[in-house]
Amino acid sequence: MSHQKKVLGEERRAMLLEILRSSSEPITGSELAKQANVSRQVIVGDISLLKAKQEPIIATSQGYMYLNDSNNVNQVERTIVSYHTADQTEAELNLLVDHGVIIKDVSVEHPVYGDLTASLHISNRKEVKQFIKQIQSNQATYLLELTGGIHMHTIVATNEQMLDEAVEALDQQGYIVRS
Repeated sequence: MSHQKKVLGEERRAMLLEILRSSSEPITGSELAKQANVSRQVIVGDISLLKAKQEPIIATSQGYMYLNDSNNVNQVERTIVSYHTADQTEAELNLLVDHGVIIKDVSVEHPVYGDLTASLHISNRKEVKQFIKQIQSNQATYLLELTGGIHMHTIVATNEQMLDEAVEALDQQGYIVRS
């Protein structure tokens, strides 16, 4: 931490909200901590308090985002059911972003916990690579590994045709589960 003064309590949380609201990109907890001159753990606590006050903040693999209603103007979304191995995750995600689709989240139906959903908000190959690197460097497992490869994604695009083309590309690779 630098020699600048720490931003305290409610003032800090108001500052965090302003930073997140004004950004169209995710911001890491470390970056927020640097701006507030506090530890990342303090930021984690602040974000939890803000979420408890119903602020629409999500944690993605790239950082925190404030979900503005204006972010969703002229967008359509669809939930798809996918099946593949963990080793095929990068290929699946790249196929989606290559079709101009944003991968909003991934979810699985766990036999004990029920629905488990993780926010992703991945929109390009760089973000795919960062996500895969985070999984590997943390020795984490993909949610699909809890369900033998079956998982769901909420995907977002500016029109239905983009979603259709992305799903068709996944289907050609054998990644789509049909009912």
